[in-house]
This record gives sequence, structure tokens and C-alpha cells, in this order.
Amino acid sequence: MSKYDIIVIGGGPAGLTAAIYGARARLKTLVINKGTVGGLAHTTREIVNYPGYENTTGPQLMKDFKNHAENLGAEFIRDEVVGLNLSQEEKVIKTKKGKEFFAKAVIIACGTNPRLLNIPGEKRLRGSGVAYCATCDAEFFEGEDVVVIGSSDQAIEEGLYVTKFAKTVTVIVLHDEGKLDCNKLSAEKAFANKKMKFIWNSTIQEVLGDTNVEGVNIKNLKTGEITQLNCQGVFFFVGMIPATDFLKNSGLIMDQRGYIPVNELMETNIEGVYAVGDNRVKYLRQIVSAAGDGAAAAVAAERYIEELNDFRKNVLENQRPVILSFFNPLIEESLAFNSVLEKVVSGSHKIFKVDISRKKILAERYGIKEAPAAVVINKGKYIGRLDCSLNKEELKSQIAI
Repeated sequence: MSKYDIIVIGGGPAGLTAAIYGARARLKTLVINKGTVGGLAHTTREIVNYPGYENTTGPQLMKDFKNHAENLGAEFIRDEVVGLNLSQEEKVIKTKKGKEFFAKAVIIACGTNPRLLNIPGEKRLRGSGVAYCATCDAEFFEGEDVVVIGSSDQAIEEGLYVTKFAKTVTVIVLHDEGKLDCNKLSAEKAFANKKMKFIWNSTIQEVLGDTNVEGVNIKNLKTGEITQLNCQGVFFFVGMIPATDFLKNSGLIMDQRGYIPVNELMETNIEGVYAVGDNRVKYLRQIVSAAGDGAAAAVAAERYIEELNDFRKNVLENQRPVILSFFNPLIEESLAFNSVLEKVVSGSHKIFKVDISRKKILAERYGIKEAPAAVVINKGKYIGRLDCSLNKEELKSQIAI
């Protein structure tokens, strides 16, 4: 049986940072990653905006991240997560290779995948001229004509990289002439690059070719005119979709697009489960922000695990009877009950307070749906439930029994 404190699903910058922080906290940490460690960051040829690295490559930066995590004791396996049970305190992770892992906390860092336009010829010619990663495939188009679809940061920066190999790079842009969706610096570089050409107010309708890409059909959005452009390669950069399909039956709340909403601690709607990086709802999807997500989640997971260990030690393994007092800080009656309980209980019992708004799994374990509520535990066994009376004498009589 493979038991861990933290299991990180995904090995991009967010997942790797979570592994660094988890391992440094002396927590047994495992990273499960189905592809190349580093995620999409690994495919980025040039990185100039990560603090401390004036100019580096994605593969090198991700190698540094992974080495850091491994040197602190994090473990890595290459496999694909296909099933999860997150409903209990101990989370269960099942993989494509038939392995089963158990964790106290799970950090989801599965990232995103390129969005497909699903136009004629796109899927059929994928790998035969149709590509989604310039640093992976640009060298195969040495001296050839290439088309890039999109004008985002990724599209233009990857397109610039392709110019190092291709004869020409023609960018198909939805907007009016001169308007790109990328940052200003990348736009200036693109306009200054003699190998780069632009076709404005247009979209691609079809990728042409029998066994390899031979051209594309382009539609002008203003005139409706369709023209054919000969080329040997087409790179699609039209957005990303979260790689969260495997989570559909996990109980995790996701938005309509499949992104996972979290709070500032990277907590999802399930206790002990966190989401970080590009697969979560967020404003900025960059390596630096992904690293911040991973750090926050791992620290939050560390504290969550400490609370689990504290509960086991002070409640389940306590030699004295323990009263679990479930309260909600927003409900005055539950706070008042805690105050009366503290005055009534003698040294024969220990009080362990549980915030029902935060500890939903623990509340469900004892059938608690609202606060105030209190149950008595003796050496890990459930004894009974108290009537949460604010009358001291009534409460005393219950505890004495």
C-alpha cells in the first residue's frame, strides 16, 4: 500500500513548487505526472520574466524545479490518474497502470491542453504538418512556409521561435491591421521580424493536404472572401482548455469551462484537496503565478495535515473522554454553547472544538448538519450526542451520565 502525506497530480511549475514546499516540510510527497515534467513551461524556448533568471529556457527552468524537489525528498512517477475517491479523510488515487495511492492531501496541478478548432484537416494532419508546440516541432520546418493561427502571447512568441527555422511565418489574425492580443514587446519584435507576415481580419477554414499539410483556406471576416495559401506547416495557438476531464465524477466543483474555483489558500470545495496553476480559476497564467499557487497550497496542506494529526492525537487516542463541540463562528448560539460548555466541563473530559464551516468531512462523519452540536468520544469510540442546552445544570447532568 502506497501512502503519502501529499500527492500532487501534475508536474508543471505549480505542481513542482508544491512538491518543493511539501518535501521541505518533511511531508512524504509524491508527484504523479503523465507527460514530460514541466508541463507547458517545458515547451517554452525562451523565458525572460521569471525572477532571478534574466534569460533561460523552459526545459532548464523546469529541470531546476524538479531537481530542487527531488533533493528535498519528493518522489516522482510517470503515470496517468484515471480515478479518484476524495470523499473520505484518506484520499484514493488510481492510475492508468493499475496502481493505487493514498494521501492525506491532494494538490491538483494538471494544467491545460491546447484548444482545437476542429476544422477539416486539423485532426487528420496532426503530426503531419499540424502542430501545437513550436519548441517541439519548429525544427521540422527548416526552410519551409509556415502558418500560425492566433495572436496571443503564446502565438506570437512561439511564432517568433519558428522564424529561426522556417522560410516564412504567416500569422492569421482575427483583428484589424496592427492589433495583436500579445504584449507590446512581443508585438514590436514580431513587426520587426522580416520573416513574419500578417493576414488581418481573417480566420482559417480548412487545412489542405492528403498525407502532409500543403496549404490552408483562409476566410476574410469582413468580405467573406476565401483564399488559399500554400504552406507546409500550421501551428494552432487559439487558447487552452483545462485538463480536468478525469475529475468530472470526483465531487469537485468546476465552472462551465472545467476550471476549478479556489480560495486564497487554493482550497477547493473538498477538504484536503487543492487546485493550483493553469487548471484553476485565475487572472494570470504564468510560471511565476503558478509557483505562487503551489507554495500556498502546500503550506495550506501542511497545516491541514497537522490538524488531522492533532485530531488523532487529542481525540481518537486520548485516554480521557472527549467532547467534540461543533460550532459556526457566524452563529451566536453555537459560540454561547461553547462558553457554557467550558464552564461546566471538569477535568474528566477534554473539549475539542470543531468549526463546522471548515471541517465538513469531520461533521459528516458524526452526522452533524448544523451548529451547535456536541458528541462524546471515548478512546476513539462514539459514545453519544449531547443536547446543546445553555442551562448549566442540564448540561452537567448529561456529561455526568
